[in-house]
Amino acid sequence: MSNWKVRSAVLVAIGTLALLYGCAGPTSVKAAVKPEKDRKPAPSFNLTDATGKAVKMGDFKGKVVLLNFWATWCGPCKVEIPWFIEFQQTYKDRDFVVLGVSFDDDGWKSVKPYIEEKKINYRIMIGDELTAQRYGGLESLPTTYMVDKAGRVASIHIGLISKGDYKNEIETLLAASAEPKAGD
Repeated sequence: MSNWKVRSAVLVAIGTLALLYGCAGPTSVKAAVKPEKDRKPAPSFNLTDATGKAVKMGDFKGKVVLLNFWATWCGPCKVEIPWFIEFQQTYKDRDFVVLGVSFDDDGWKSVKPYIEEKKINYRIMIGDELTAQRYGGLESLPTTYMVDKAGRVASIHIGLISKGDYKNEIETLLAASAEPKAGD
């Protein structure tokens, strides 16, 4: 094979990897579900969903929340969204909810058509600077917070993790009590 063909193949491979993993930075960080005593309250936010309704983090006490920060241009985000659609459908009757917060620069202009195209069945909001700051600056997308029934952050995932890892965390958190134990 000629030199330029080898270089082209390498560049295509690098480009594909960059598309899939480029939003997350150099590595993905997966955190196991924290022990209850180590969980902190999820930061509050007050955003508006695609239908114009107010959405506050505090509205979801008593539910397990998968809170995903994403963008329409993010390759790993595109991988996760079908999983989140499935999780919303599978667990919606078990005190579980998926919330998506987009950080697309042009806001609803990109996001509303994307919601329609992908048939997203969970609430989507447009993030703002205050929300990003409250959640640690959100330096990489996707960033996903798993929030327990008591409204505390049980785990944080920066970058793409496996569907099975999410499913295990959801089921673990759904099986847990909503009330913090004494001393928490």
